[in-house]
Amino acid sequence: MQADIRQVADGIHLVHGSNTNWVILTEGDAVTLVDTGYPGDREKVLASLAAVGSSPEAVTAVLVTHAHNDHLGSAEYLSSTYGTPVYTHEAEVPHARRDFLHQVTVGQVLRNAWRPGVVPWAVHALRSGGTAHVPVAQPRAFPGEGALDLPGRPVPVHTPGHTAGHCAFHLPEAGVVISGDGLVNGHPTSRLEGPQLLPVMFHHDRGGALASLDAFEALPGDILLPGHGPVYRGSVREAAGRARERAA
Repeated sequence: MQADIRQVADGIHLVHGSNTNWVILTEGDAVTLVDTGYPGDREKVLASLAAVGSSPEAVTAVLVTHAHNDHLGSAEYLSSTYGTPVYTHEAEVPHARRDFLHQVTVGQVLRNAWRPGVVPWAVHALRSGGTAHVPVAQPRAFPGEGALDLPGRPVPVHTPGHTAGHCAFHLPEAGVVISGDGLVNGHPTSRLEGPQLLPVMFHHDRGGALASLDAFEALPGDILLPGHGPVYRGSVREAAGRARERAA
């Protein structure tokens, strides 16, 4: 099965994998890859690069919004096979190395199994490598403040709560925000449609995730590329406000 690839602006593609999204930023022959799906999404990741006229060898860097398996899946594969550097927020570096793991537990999933969508999602997650051990051997912290010297010139924005080092990426010239799991537009375990926080069981610190909506509200943009759900076209500020209302 091929990944679903949507071009949202010049040089910016949102890819829908198996329940998780990643983003491809192109600039000439070079690429920035933001997140990499589940371990089981590897062939989809490689196919999506080919579909936009690129290749894994052309990936200048992998940026990780956060180190959950459904976003980290092929980061170490690209690093060890092609020498691709993997960058994330400094607070997320030990998480990406798997010095610890802040991820929904089997017990939490079982306690929420009565909720609509949870069991099918859990089965899919297990089959896709959601509990696999996929540490990044040498994750790197962002080298400095402001825009990264990479295709797309993404600007990291620390949005902790979902994990301690969760980070969004702002593309100010394009009016695009890559929001990871800090602000999503749907999820298989949610009955809501539109901008929202993920269900409570997925957050390391839900209060922190709620507070980080302030950071999203401060980002000018009219295209939101979430870690889950379809592209959102409209004010990112209003999307964050809507998520806050729903979380109340």
